[in-house]
Amino acid sequence: MQNLIQLFYEKYAVTQTVTTRNFITAIDWSNRLIGIKGSRGVGKTTLLLQYIKRNFKPDATVLYISLDHFYFLENRLYDLVDEFYKKGGVFIAIDEVHKYPNWAIELKNIYDNMPDLRIVFTGSSLLHLNQSKADLSRRAVMYTMPGLSFREFLEFETQTSLPVYKLNEILENHVQIAVDIKAGIKPLQFFESYLRYGYYPYYLENKEAYYKKIQETIMTILEVDIPQYANISPSNSIYLKKLMAVISNATPFKPNMNALSSRTGISLNTMKNYLKLLSDAALLQLLYVENKGINSLNKPEKIFIDNTNLMHVLSATTNIGNSRETFFFNQLRFKHTVHASKTTDFYIDRHYSFEIGGKNKTFRQIKDLQTAFLVKDNIEIGSAKIIPLWLFGFLY
Repeated sequence: MQNLIQLFYEKYAVTQTVTTRNFITAIDWSNRLIGIKGSRGVGKTTLLLQYIKRNFKPDATVLYISLDHFYFLENRLYDLVDEFYKKGGVFIAIDEVHKYPNWAIELKNIYDNMPDLRIVFTGSSLLHLNQSKADLSRRAVMYTMPGLSFREFLEFETQTSLPVYKLNEILENHVQIAVDIKAGIKPLQFFESYLRYGYYPYYLENKEAYYKKIQETIMTILEVDIPQYANISPSNSIYLKKLMAVISNATPFKPNMNALSSRTGISLNTMKNYLKLLSDAALLQLLYVENKGINSLNKPEKIFIDNTNLMHVLSATTNIGNSRETFFFNQLRFKHTVHASKTTDFYIDRHYSFEIGGKNKTFRQIKDLQTAFLVKDNIEIGSAKIIPLWLFGFLY
C-alpha cells in the first residue's frame, strides 16, 4: 500500500490546477459514491487529481489509486480501502475500475460498510451499472464526461474565459452572442484546428504525436476494452476493425444491414450488438428516428464517427459535409436528445429541426417548418434563423 501512496503523492505534485475543465463544477462532489465514465483520453484521471489538489492536502485523509496497477493482481481493493479508512481516510478516488474483475461488488461493500467515506470512481464509457452483479445503480450518482467542446478548446488556446450557453439562448439571441464572442476572439480562426485535433485534451501534450496516440487508443478499445467488457474472443476483434473501416469511409453511413453483414462477414444479430458496443465505446454515434419503435434499437437511421478528430485518423479523406454534421451531432448530444428527421438533418429535443450546410445553403428544406433553423459553416455571425455552426460548440 505504501507504494501506491507514494505514486499518488508523485502525481499530486505534478498536477496543475491552472487549466481545468468546467465539467469539474458540474459534479456534486458531496455525494458519497460518484461514478465518472467516459472514453479514453477525455481527461477523467486529470479531473480526479485536480479536484483532490484543490480540496485536500497530501495526507492520510485522501488517496488516489488506479486499478490497472499490478498491486491489484494479488490484492483486494476492499482490503486496501478498509485499511485506508481505518487510518483516517475520508476521500478515495478509484481510477480505471473496469480493469478490476469484481469492482462493482467490492464498491458496494465499501459503500455499505464504510459510511463516512466518500468514493469517486472512473471507468470506461462502456460501463453500465444496471448490468453489474452488484446493485450500484441505487447508490452511485453517475456522470458521463465528454471530450472538449469547441468553447473549451478556445479557452485552452486563447487563455480566455468564455461562457456556456443554453440551446434556447443560442436560438433566441445568437446574433448578439456571436457579436460578443467575436469582440474578443475570431472563432473561425480556430474552428478547423478544433475539428482536426481539439477534442481530446491530450493534444496539449504533443500535437505532433496526437494522431498516433488516437490510433493507439482506437486499437486498445477494439482489441482490449470491448472484448473484455463483452466477453468477445480477442481474435474476433478483426471483425470490429472491419466494421469500423467500412463505416469510416462512408460516414454519415446509412446502413443496409444485409450489405454490411456481407462486406464484413458479421452475422446480422452480431452486427447489431457490435454497433451498440462501438457506440458505447465512443467510437461511433448512432442516429435513430424518433418513435420508430423497439426495432429502432436494431437499425440506426445513420451512423456517424464519434467526433471529427477520429474522422481525420480513420479516413484518408474527410468530406466537409460529413464533418459538419459530425460536429453538430457530437456537440448537441451531451445535453440534448438528437434524432433523425425525414425533412432535415437533425431533430433536437423533439421540437427543433436543423439543416446543416455551407454558407450557400438555402431555406428550401425548412421553408414550411415553424421551429427550424439553418446552421451554416464558414460564417461568423448569422441572422434570424441562420446560425453559425461553430456557435453550437458553446453548449458545454
